[in-house]
Amino acid sequence: MCRMGYTDVFNKFMDNNGKIRESLIGDVRGMLNLYEAEHLRVRGGDILDEAMSFTITHLESAVPNLSNLVQEQVIHALNQPIHKGLTRLEAARYVFFYEQDDSHNKVLLNFAKLDFNLLQKMHQWELSEITRWWKELDFAKKMPFAIDRIVECYFWILGVYFEPQYLLARRMLTKVIALTSIIDDIYDVYGTLEELVLFTDAIESAIDQLPDYMKPCYQTLLDVYNMIDEEMTRKGRSYRVHYAKSTLEYTLKKPNGFTKATVPSIEDYMRVALLTCGYTMLTTTSFVGKGEVMSKEAFDWVSSDSLIVQASSVVCRLMDDMVGHKVIS
Repeated sequence: MCRMGYTDVFNKFMDNNGKIRESLIGDVRGMLNLYEAEHLRVRGGDILDEAMSFTITHLESAVPNLSNLVQEQVIHALNQPIHKGLTRLEAARYVFFYEQDDSHNKVLLNFAKLDFNLLQKMHQWELSEITRWWKELDFAKKMPFAIDRIVECYFWILGVYFEPQYLLARRMLTKVIALTSIIDDIYDVYGTLEELVLFTDAIESAIDQLPDYMKPCYQTLLDVYNMIDEEMTRKGRSYRVHYAKSTLEYTLKKPNGFTKATVPSIEDYMRVALLTCGYTMLTTTSFVGKGEVMSKEAFDWVSSDSLIVQASSVVCRLMDDMVGHKVIS
């Protein structure tokens, strides 16, 4: 949205003194909609910055006096706005709220439910296929130290793209992230420093020198990337696989040499930790199966450590470390 359009749309909520109109206080649903819109604001959006503070203050004050349905909506929105939640979960919740509203459109409501249920059935079928593939790998016996997170990984990828046209992309990315989770367990929990060096080197060379417990994961990783290569070659987009593989190699840098006896500075730690976070690799891989919407320029941008990927990596790394610290302690 251009700056002029952005300003014009929200100016109607301001009074002559440049403040949010006090008359909005009595319109709880209007304030709720404005509050949700505020989460799309950009840097320098002074009107929406002020509106955020205004709506939060007055929605919190209004909660005790609201009907049960509206009260539940407001409490949920204040806790987790639509644009900070998973799209399909927020859609299901909104359908529930909309159905309780006496003014709802029955035809629209039925279409919304039908759309949700049909897509959910598609997702369930996808998950059953991916789970079958995972069980056939028999990692539970071959690598019993690894956490089985295949359903969690698929659910995560639904947050990346849930639309039906991205079936292939979901299958690719779920398999990659599931294997990345296993590799993370190898690096963080099970492997010795010497073994990890071998595993990292094997990504660029061969499987022969790996310990036996590493070989199933490594071979499956090769198989998945070969599958991606075949799919992309068939669609005339084989160049994309190079970006996916190169960011994988970037993620699996040689072990950093930190030991329990050494405490690195935060700068040294983050320099290495952000490499192993995996967000550059996963973000780049998420582009691979997205069809014609992704250009070569998009791959150049996402794989070049763009600022938004850097920021996401910092958030991911620190959140993961905080959770891991709680578990360990």
